[in-house]
Amino acid sequence: MGWWQIGTDSLAGSCFVVSPLAETVAALKTLHGAAGAHPGERAWLAAHLPAYRERLAAEPLDALLVRAAIGPTWNADFLTPTPTGERDRSFEEEVVAVREAEPADVVPQLEVAVGGPVPEPLRSARGLPQRMAGVLEWVWRETVLPDWPRRRRVLEADVVARTARLARDGWAAALDELCPGKMRWLGDGRLQVNPRAYPPRRVDGGRLLFVPVTPNRGWVSWEGRERFAIVYACSGALADVTGPVVPEALGALLGGARAGVLVRLESPKSTSQLVALTGQGLGSVGRHLKVLLDAGLVRRGRAGRSVLYEWTAAGAVLVGAQGGTSGA
Repeated sequence: MGWWQIGTDSLAGSCFVVSPLAETVAALKTLHGAAGAHPGERAWLAAHLPAYRERLAAEPLDALLVRAAIGPTWNADFLTPTPTGERDRSFEEEVVAVREAEPADVVPQLEVAVGGPVPEPLRSARGLPQRMAGVLEWVWRETVLPDWPRRRRVLEADVVARTARLARDGWAAALDELCPGKMRWLGDGRLQVNPRAYPPRRVDGGRLLFVPVTPNRGWVSWEGRERFAIVYACSGALADVTGPVVPEALGALLGGARAGVLVRLESPKSTSQLVALTGQGLGSVGRHLKVLLDAGLVRRGRAGRSVLYEWTAAGAVLVGAQGGTSGA
């Protein structure tokens, strides 16, 4: 298994970072794999996969480059640069790291990703970093940017949930839930980052970054000994970036904002998560929850220090009767 030896300073200075570029790379990997992990992702693929395939068919060298860069067990490093850790960086600022990758390093990195020699015409092609940046710019512009505000709220909601778990149960519990089945805290400062037999790596003194993405994809990356990143998929219902549809009749009955809160409570969520997912203010969400509680449509329960809300049987029947139990 691959594991990192985490120094106390690196763990203490770690943080969560939302990265438009990481979100775009994860979207590219999903398009490349042509398989969705949940209904929202499958709907997104159905909408964008034909145009993506048309884009690569028009540029065969780009198609070869993507196929080589996204290897079966490893990504070419220049495709997944480690975020700087600065907040609110734009996609345009981040993709510069891909475009300005050292050309001499690209083919060796592709060899690692494919696990052998890089075929022609990739081996002798020029401008591969610029080509990859161009593919990512297309994926960002055509498939991610149109619903980036929604995706960002989903990512921020996931961060809220993770930091709440961290405050409640500590690092070991929070890290064990980050990538179930792949990542776990081994003790003695050791963090398993994947199940593969990679050499251990020391993360001591550098920044440790946790980067959520909405597609069901994840990877690790590092920049020397300065920055280390764990890119992980949002968990559960938060991964559905489209969000549930608010039926027109339900919106007329409860009001659009209140109905928007109700339809998101098929699985338990905290007030902070609802704020991030709906874009409504904390006070507004709190008032909607009180009305829904008084009406017997939702129930409230505790998970450690967190207060979570979910449908009662009556709430499930009401939403189901309006056809609002699935994302679209």
